[in-house]
Formats: sequence, C-alpha cells, structure tokens
Amino acid sequence: MYKRVLLKLSGEALAADRGFGVDVARLQEISQEILEVRELGVEVAIVVGGGNFFRGVAEQARNMDRVSADQMGMLATVINALALQDALEKCEVQTRVMSAIEMNQVAEPYIRRRAIRHLEKGRVVIFGAGLGSPYFSTDTAASLRAMEIKADVLLKATKVEGIYNADPVITKDAVKFEHITYMEILRLGLKVMDSTAVSLCKDNNLPVIIFNMNRPGNILRVVSGEKVGSLVTA
Repeated sequence: MYKRVLLKLSGEALAADRGFGVDVARLQEISQEILEVRELGVEVAIVVGGGNFFRGVAEQARNMDRVSADQMGMLATVINALALQDALEKCEVQTRVMSAIEMNQVAEPYIRRRAIRHLEKGRVVIFGAGLGSPYFSTDTAASLRAMEIKADVLLKATKVEGIYNADPVITKDAVKFEHITYMEILRLGLKVMDSTAVSLCKDNNLPVIIFNMNRPGNILRVVSGEKVGSLVTA
C-alpha cells in the first residue's frame, strides 16, 4: 500500500503501563512489528516523543523557562530513540538515530539527503530531538520530517482507536470518525495533533492515519491498506 511511511510514536507508548521510563518488553513488541513491516519492503522512519521522561508543557515544567523545558524534552526523545534503536538491532533491523541537536558521540546529525539514503538502503531511521527548536511539538516534527523525506503517509500511533468527537476515555458514547478532513479537525478543535502539525499536513496534502498502537499487528494492518483507525485527508 505504501512505499515509505513515517511512524509517530509517543514516549508513553514506550513506557507501557509503567507510565515512566522505558518498558523493555513493550520495546521488543514494537520492534517486532516494525520488523514485519520492513519485511514487506516498506521503508520506515520514526519520530519518537519524550513524554515518558519529560515534557516541556507538563505540570513539572510549569515554573521553568519554556525554552529550557522544551530543550529538556528534546533530550528525552533522544533517550527513547536510542532505546528503540537498541531493541530494533536486537531484531537484526539496521537502524540509524538522527538528532536535530548535534551530539556526534551519540547520534548522527540530521541531514535530509543522508536520511533518505539510509531509507533507500533498507535501514530504519529514528529522528530524535524534535526539530531542535523550542515551541514545536514532536507532532509538528513528525509532519515536517514526513514531508522532507517524501513519505507517502504519516502514521500516528495513539492509545485509542482513532479520532473521536470527544475523549472516548471520558465520554462513553463518543463517535469515531472513519474519515475526516484537516479543516474539520481545526474547526472542531479536536486534540489529535496540535494545530501547527495539522496545518502543515493540510498545506502539503500529507495523509495522516491515527490508530491504536496497543492492538498487536495494527502497524502491519495499516501499511497493508486495511481500514484501521481514522484517515485524515483534504
């Protein structure tokens, strides 16, 4: 269905039920799913969040300078990227971590052409440190990186089945959207992605699929073209 995809993982997805830090068993499960997708011949890039360690807009950062807090959050994403790289390489998947903040002893600096070359050689590329700038979320980083590497689709993994008109955890009769437009998300104020990320996808016509990461095999199903989650298009 797709030749090249960008998968957006939250930091919380790597923590599983622990809520904080990295769950090794969960990392292995995610890595196994990514291996199955790679075996289909699909090129995979990943943007990972850092909410399982630190988030610039979280409660514990309330009295901090926003720039400093966001920079701490960016470093948290690099920790997650390295953990995911280790798990993937244990599954014999060649992986490269590319950081928007230079840290040459730990990760490669992000260079667009080099990232595309890694993908063409069959390596999984994990983008860490967001965009390297404060005030931008990892959703925005995922949208921008997807367009830079010319991904066919942005896959956003969440803990719910897709996009709803209300929070399905709180509202039991929330209605799920099978298909929705970027403008409807912005007009209804749905909190699936921040407005900057949605606008970026809208302006460049990048399709987005929001799906439940906690159901085993969902990544493979989405890439294979099954109707999983919610599709966002123009």
